Amino acid sequence: MRSVKKYEVANIHLFKQQLLEWSKHYDEITWLDSNNYQQNHSRFDAVLALQAFTLIKTDYVHAFDKLQEYQQTTKDWIFGYLSYDLKNDVEQLKSNNLDLLDFPELYFFQPQKLIFIKNNEVEFQYLRIVDDEMDSDFKEIHKLEINTLKRAATSQKGEIQSRISPSQYLERIQELLAHIHRGDIYEANFCQEFYLEDTSIEPFQVFKDLNALSLSPFATFFKWENNYLLSASPERYLQKKGNKIISQPIKGTARRDENETIDLRIAKELEEDLKERSENIMIVDLVRNDLSHTAKKGSVKVEELCKIYSFRQVHQMISTVTSELADGIPPVKVLRSTFPMGSMTGAPKISAMKIIEELEVSKRGLYSGAVGYFTPEGDFDFNVVIRSILFNANSNYVSFSVGGAITAKSIPQKEYEECLLKSKAMREVLLNGIKELK
Repeated sequence: MRSVKKYEVANIHLFKQQLLEWSKHYDEITWLDSNNYQQNHSRFDAVLALQAFTLIKTDYVHAFDKLQEYQQTTKDWIFGYLSYDLKNDVEQLKSNNLDLLDFPELYFFQPQKLIFIKNNEVEFQYLRIVDDEMDSDFKEIHKLEINTLKRAATSQKGEIQSRISPSQYLERIQELLAHIHRGDIYEANFCQEFYLEDTSIEPFQVFKDLNALSLSPFATFFKWENNYLLSASPERYLQKKGNKIISQPIKGTARRDENETIDLRIAKELEEDLKERSENIMIVDLVRNDLSHTAKKGSVKVEELCKIYSFRQVHQMISTVTSELADGIPPVKVLRSTFPMGSMTGAPKISAMKIIEELEVSKRGLYSGAVGYFTPEGDFDFNVVIRSILFNANSNYVSFSVGGAITAKSIPQKEYEECLLKSKAMREVLLNGIKELK
């Protein structure tokens, strides 16, 4: 059981900064922030979950069964992530590529302390064992002074490197195109890793810098022990609200421009781009099929098709697919039947994942997985882990990956340029921190 207390806050923007600053000393932290982006399906503007009371940490073997048992036994708020490599629990697949991050493949925790922000109201929900700390915590948060001076965020010995060279990238896209022309697959999301070794970052500052650049609707700061996810994701993977299931796959990216006239033209060109539309529609069809496994007959619908949404860094083409959940389906089964998300795999999904494993050189891990939460009632909401920096503070290893959908109409050089566009914010926050230290 949780105790609940509400507080009025005059300056929510400042309070959010104070909240993050105050949370630093906890071992388990999840911060989910919509950045005031107007979403039709949001439960809150932001939430902070702290301090594990119980937790589950496992590899892919029977991972979804273990999560279902944990979720149904706990019947409380739980926060955590699903790594991409849980595909090996869903299908007869493998993940043998290089992994220098060494994160658990599934991790969820039941927080002792929960703080929700909605409009100008702050709601604390604490487990009874710590509910006597609510008032003192609120006072401590509220009186924190925030240093607005930018601090050096990164200390490194090397430089940002890629696991594959530009020429190797182009060669592998050609191999993918050969698979497509043979009819093995229609589309595949091919990803590449960029990394820094012997590098220490200040995770909170890097996250603040990344979030300030992107202001994305699914921004996430996630910490467990010495592992960190700093995410500026614009994409929802899956949400459950009562019996309604909502998926919002992204396929189609274009740059922003400071000139409003040019910017509008770029957005219009993206909307009308036949290649980008075909990529998006292929994934919509895949999502429709995935949702049908747990849906009431005839309830799967496409509510938005290829709609353009504009974020601070890029324009994105997003579709919204919904279904009505069939009676008696456990919440975790919906995740299992749709995981990994089609926007990060391809079509047909299993064939695409097999080919991806052969051509990529890094294990994806948490990248292109999902972070989110379950409510006590069994609702959930998960993002897609893209536009994100991963950091292992034990090994001082920093990683970020980017990818794109490859179809028959793909031009390898343009696909590479799109990868660089998607990596821009991550590169910028890391390099800026380096320059400050020098």
